[in-house]
Amino acid sequence: METPNIKYDFHAKPWQYPGPGSWTFVSVPEDLAEEIRNTQKSEEEGWGRLKATAKIGATEWKTAIWFDTKRNTYLLPLKADVRRKEAIELAKEQVAVSIWV
Repeated sequence: METPNIKYDFHAKPWQYPGPGSWTFVSVPEDLAEEIRNTQKSEEEGWGRLKATAKIGATEWKTAIWFDTKRNTYLLPLKADVRRKEAIELAKEQVAVSIWV
């Protein structure tokens, strides 16, 4: 039986991973990450991957969040297309994010 999607809203600054690929992410606030992990951990796939739908501004997309044990939170990857559509600049400002998991 599939768990109903729960909506989480938060604000976060986009940041770029310094390693290969230079992926851009927003980190889910730790209190929300703890709540998600406590209620949805059984739904996680490999490497702490949890299917999600995300929305920033008018752009909504299907994605996944990954639990990062070093940061103790989930990471939401921001595709270049999303960053372009919503004029998101790295570490300049916080963006309003909604995720459904």
